[in-house]
Amino acid sequence: MRFTGLWDAYAGRVFAYASRHVDHHAAQEVVSETFLVAWRRLSDVPEPALPWLLVVARNTVANHRRTDRRRDALADKMGRLEQLAVSAPGADITVADRGEVLAVLAALTPTEREALLLTAWDGLNATEAARVVGCSVPAMHVRLFRARRRLRAGTPTESATPAPLRVVPEPRSVR
Repeated sequence: MRFTGLWDAYAGRVFAYASRHVDHHAAQEVVSETFLVAWRRLSDVPEPALPWLLVVARNTVANHRRTDRRRDALADKMGRLEQLAVSAPGADITVADRGEVLAVLAALTPTEREALLLTAWDGLNATEAARVVGCSVPAMHVRLFRARRRLRAGTPTESATPAPLRVVPEPRSVR
């Protein structure tokens, strides 16, 4: 009997409050949940009941907003994961490609290889790369031009053959 009186007296006002904060459909849910709490805690509902009901409605609106934010964050995360999970080539293809790239890089002269790696790998521009290796900017541009030309051609040059390692003996100490 008391619950019916609360519903008749305040459902419209709780709906009006909820409608100011959420869309029409969500406002109906807020009213339902507010009066569900009132039903469960009927002995706790004070007189006048409207402020108490509006506090419950306010908390319900906050819960809906938190739920929406969590759902949106999860959808964003799932979208990012789907982008990351796009099928990649098999490991054998990647290894074969890597081997080819390493072979072509090994065919470059050390200065061309360093110029290419500073710009392509480390993300430096030609001016910054020239500063790193201590050469002029035009010299860096020439090194990059030659390295890129050899990469496109994919052919090693005789001058690009890596020199064998030399072992320098340590000086003997005299006793």
